[in-house]
Amino acid sequence: MYDFLLSPEVKELKQEVREFVREEISSDYLRQMDNDEIVYPHEFVQKLAERNLRGIRFPKEYGGRGMNWVAEMAAFEEIGCLGMALGCAFAMPSIVGEAINVFGTEEQKQKYLKPYLEGKLVSAEALTEPRGGSDFFGATTKAVQEGDYFIVNGQKRFVVGAEGADFFVVYCRTNFDPDAHKYNKISLLIIDKGPGVEAEYLYDLMGCRGGGTGRLVFRDVKVPRENLVGELHGGALIFNQMMIPERMTSAGGCLGIWGSLDLALRYSDKRVAFGQKIRKFQAVNFNIADSIMELDAARGLAYIAAQAVDNNAPNARRLVSEAKRYATEMAWKVVNNAMQVMGGIGYTKVYPVERALRDTRLGLIWTGTSEIMNLLIQHDYYQEVLDEAYDRRKMEQDAMKPDDSERCFTDDDMWDVHNG
Repeated sequence: MYDFLLSPEVKELKQEVREFVREEISSDYLRQMDNDEIVYPHEFVQKLAERNLRGIRFPKEYGGRGMNWVAEMAAFEEIGCLGMALGCAFAMPSIVGEAINVFGTEEQKQKYLKPYLEGKLVSAEALTEPRGGSDFFGATTKAVQEGDYFIVNGQKRFVVGAEGADFFVVYCRTNFDPDAHKYNKISLLIIDKGPGVEAEYLYDLMGCRGGGTGRLVFRDVKVPRENLVGELHGGALIFNQMMIPERMTSAGGCLGIWGSLDLALRYSDKRVAFGQKIRKFQAVNFNIADSIMELDAARGLAYIAAQAVDNNAPNARRLVSEAKRYATEMAWKVVNNAMQVMGGIGYTKVYPVERALRDTRLGLIWTGTSEIMNLLIQHDYYQEVLDEAYDRRKMEQDAMKPDDSERCFTDDDMWDVHNG
């Protein structure tokens, strides 16, 4: 709906992805994934690679297209209707590739990033731990340096692509000084699938099936020193950067809930009750109207966040957090609205809305819960407003009866009502 704001190049990409989604991915393939008949969508990955859709934002010399976040958001809006699992498979190069492209060595880019974007390798991010959850810096997976190698022991869970990936980017504890700051404890390693690396358990998920999500266990895995990404103990900086694609791809994928909305809309134009199409009933068409508005608002925020990141705007990270939270919560509202419009038949497997509902619930949890997004949003906005360089009008000065003795701040504070 925002195509008029897109450049000709991005419009062309969006149409290309739209045709890919419509023509290349069969309904049988989606059903097989949801039935767990496909453990990891290798065929989908290969088709993306054939169309050069694996690295939209990355340099052409590594197999990317050299485009920007707005372009990737446009692509995600089309891909998202295929569901969370394929959306995640589409997103992973953006997430893993970010770490290697921004912080990796040229050797790492040639060995991992280039073949990854070309579809010759599959990767996954190993982040969450059984006792960690949102407490990322409490990671207990250890990488002990011994000469030119690290010896890695530990486990990660909820790894999308645990079954199917050729290599993993893994956050490990490398600084064992008990007094070390939490931001100086973690490092990021590239770990190849091989001896000592095992996907011990594949989760029986409510939705998002067919993505190979499982628990990884590392037992005395020998990792070459040259597989360290960035600086030793510098994993916090990389994590901070990777959270942008983590959350942007979540927001973009959830824009694909337009598929469920369109389905409900078409259903309401055919279903007849009490002598007329149900779209004529206010209870139904207001439901559709609310969904349209929510989707448009989420689109606006997601594309604004994309432009903010492309332009390195000072409030970009806050907007990313807002886009992730709003788009995922929007998708949950819209898919529930779609099911409500369709009634009982929407709760069956006759239509794919029930699958979309099962998929969409995950969006409010992964890549940072809505509660974590709230923490980030308020924290960043407090910093913006309380910054001494903040030059917008301060409303305290407009009180009808100013009384400094009743104020909750002192004359030493930055808020000087007398001088504006």
